[in-house]
Amino acid sequence: MSTTESAKPSKPMRVPPFDPGDPLGIDDLLDPEDLAIRDTVRTWAADRVLPYVAEWYESGELPGIRELARELGSLGALGMSLQGYGCAGASAVQYGLACLELEAADSGIRSLVSVQGSLAMYAVHRFGSEEQKQRWLPGMAAGEIIGCFGLTEPDHGSDPAGMRTYARRDGDDWVLTGRKMWITNGSVAGVAVVWAQTDDAAAGAGIRGFVVPTDSPGFSAPEIRHKWSLRASVTSELVLDGVRLPADAVLPGATGLRGPLSCLSHARYGIVWGAMGAARASFESALEYSRSREQFGRPIGGFQLTQAKLADMALELHKGILLAHHLGRRMDAGRIRPEQVSFGKLNNVREAIEICRTSRTILGANGISLEYPVMRHATNLESVLTYEGTVEMHQLVLGKALTGLDAFR
Repeated sequence: MSTTESAKPSKPMRVPPFDPGDPLGIDDLLDPEDLAIRDTVRTWAADRVLPYVAEWYESGELPGIRELARELGSLGALGMSLQGYGCAGASAVQYGLACLELEAADSGIRSLVSVQGSLAMYAVHRFGSEEQKQRWLPGMAAGEIIGCFGLTEPDHGSDPAGMRTYARRDGDDWVLTGRKMWITNGSVAGVAVVWAQTDDAAAGAGIRGFVVPTDSPGFSAPEIRHKWSLRASVTSELVLDGVRLPADAVLPGATGLRGPLSCLSHARYGIVWGAMGAARASFESALEYSRSREQFGRPIGGFQLTQAKLADMALELHKGILLAHHLGRRMDAGRIRPEQVSFGKLNNVREAIEICRTSRTILGANGISLEYPVMRHATNLESVLTYEGTVEMHQLVLGKALTGLDAFR
């Protein structure tokens, strides 16, 4: 018997049928626990978000946000990939799958989870003292305490090194003065992680992070209104008017920009997955519509131009999901780099917006109606495109990594 003959299987392998929902068989890369977590989050979003989100978006409100946060805490979705302190300790891939399902419902819900877990909780978990972790993380993991993350300022977004919020020493205390802008969860937060300039050499000159209880005198968080994106999300300004904090409010493990930038990288990873959720919801809406909408005596899905659009969208959607999965495996292995996260964020959000726009053309005039999710996702993604690093910033991150030359300054 030849070597070739001996290598043949005794029975022919059964090739599964083509699945329009998973054309590349990506689910084969997931284990039963991954699938169970994904399905649990998808079911929750279908029950608690999808029936109401168009109304929330239209009214520009997220009513019941505290109850939603507690429910998300019960699911283990807050600080999901963190270990201990009431956190779920899930894998990076499992956290990514949750982000995808949450953003398939609405970017605002995924933003609530990302800011809570990947920014505020991550900062305390990675850079905080044991006392800070014990005080804040269990309540935040349960959704009993909502957190926010104050880095961006009215005049300093892409260049956080120029921030003007300042923390000065007054005896053993710190006194914070300044403003932060475009802060998700700000008006409902019980704790804010705020980054500020300092000049105290003994404490480490430069930018430091502070854990700020939002009931501190001098702290306020007026909500930002009149948004045309992320409308089902609480967005605020943070005003710090001489907020006095004890010495132990500073995050001891973070000095300089390394601290906030590592938090942003963790949050951007969730966006890599989340953007594909918005894209999937829009694509599925267009696909379903193309099968039932008739023009010229037959469904528009039977026309070549429509099929070309659907095929191109499917390509970019599932390539993006594969990219997210690859980055998740690298993060789980401790081998991911910030440049790789920039790669994913830049590609997936940009492609997700294009999928939404193409889906809108298939739906025609119905594409602008809130009876369908497409326009809502498209407008939300315009914010996702620029927050936590604009297109240009991620291009320059990759440009520097490719050439070795710094074009930022």
